[in-house]
Amino acid sequence: MRILLLNQFFWPDSSATSQLLTDLARGLVGDGHDVYAISADGGYALVDVQDAPAVQMHRVKSLPFTRGRIGRVLSYASFYLFAAIRSITLPKPDLVITLTTPPLLSILGNIVQTLRGSRHFIWEMDLYPDVAIDLGYFKAGGLCERVTGLLADWSRHRADGIIALGECMKARLVKRGISAERIFVAHNWADSRAIVVLPRQGTPDSLNILYSGNLGLAHDLDTIKGAMLRLKEDTRFRFIFVGNGVRRDELTKFATVEGLDTVELRPYVQRATLSESLAIGDIGLVTQRQECCGSVVPSKVYGLLAAGRPILFIGPVEATPARIIKEFNCGWHVSCGDIKSLTKLLLHLAENPGEVWTTGQRAREALIEHFDRPLGVARIAGIVGAGLQVSPEKTYAAFPAEPAGQHSHVS
Repeated sequence: MRILLLNQFFWPDSSATSQLLTDLARGLVGDGHDVYAISADGGYALVDVQDAPAVQMHRVKSLPFTRGRIGRVLSYASFYLFAAIRSITLPKPDLVITLTTPPLLSILGNIVQTLRGSRHFIWEMDLYPDVAIDLGYFKAGGLCERVTGLLADWSRHRADGIIALGECMKARLVKRGISAERIFVAHNWADSRAIVVLPRQGTPDSLNILYSGNLGLAHDLDTIKGAMLRLKEDTRFRFIFVGNGVRRDELTKFATVEGLDTVELRPYVQRATLSESLAIGDIGLVTQRQECCGSVVPSKVYGLLAAGRPILFIGPVEATPARIIKEFNCGWHVSCGDIKSLTKLLLHLAENPGEVWTTGQRAREALIEHFDRPLGVARIAGIVGAGLQVSPEKTYAAFPAEPAGQHSHVS
């Protein structure tokens, strides 16, 4: 089968959408499909040091991607134009898969679908225009929201199927009038070979809370800020933030003004060293604002599961991370704004590190059984009709032994 993948970012860019699409491309090629990928010639995040996937990559000219609104729109528009030209000059694809960077890229998939008789699936990474409203870019009921919503839903109704990242996203799509029968839920994933379980790095009486990845407008920050203030004098805690994002400066200023010696900020790390970086934390922190439930689905959950770190999720109970925690007992959920409960929970976990350890074991097991890369790639391939063969072998590292004597006071 000849398959065309469309997204602004692809290998060697190491953004989340690029990594997922690259993983899918490798799986499709490995199963004998002829894969083409159209992406921009500029990147978004760090360069992936892995070997290039064996696909025919077509990088089109576009203006550099920036975080500013005007620069972002210009970058999107230039990519639309040149990607459209390239997509209709390539050999006819049997299947087109479009992601959502830039927004409304699925319309280009519809054009290829119509002109060339291809099947078309939309892989929703962020739900538009919902996410733009939730983050304050669009006014609810305003012209931008109405036009974007009309175009996005027009495209969804004409696609052969829509892939949602969780039940929360599916619920949003159904609310927009998309038939539930045409929506397929497929979780994101992490690679259990690339991200292995490493021993904890802290002292026996410490508890490291790690936030790894983008800290953006969709993420709740106020709740963890409140807990960090309440635990300011408790030297057992360290709150480590690895990555970047539009709210990083806010966090930096907060830590400086409040004199929080327990807060540490670090830059992004390469994908190849992600295991070592995630091993810094005893608990992985994931946050999401209430209003963003379903318009975005945090992907950092899966890397933490792979690293054998339990999840501390601050966000809506209906959100996918909260559902995963409840189903697999692999972490803890706290509602946005509930600083008192969060502080109480952290104090409890500091006194009971054995609970942290065993919950981390369940996290790794959940990843292996449900969210490992081969399983995730096979789910997508099955949905779009390009089914893959998944080996039943479990080629993952054993969970390391619990440090001797470290948890003697567990209740």
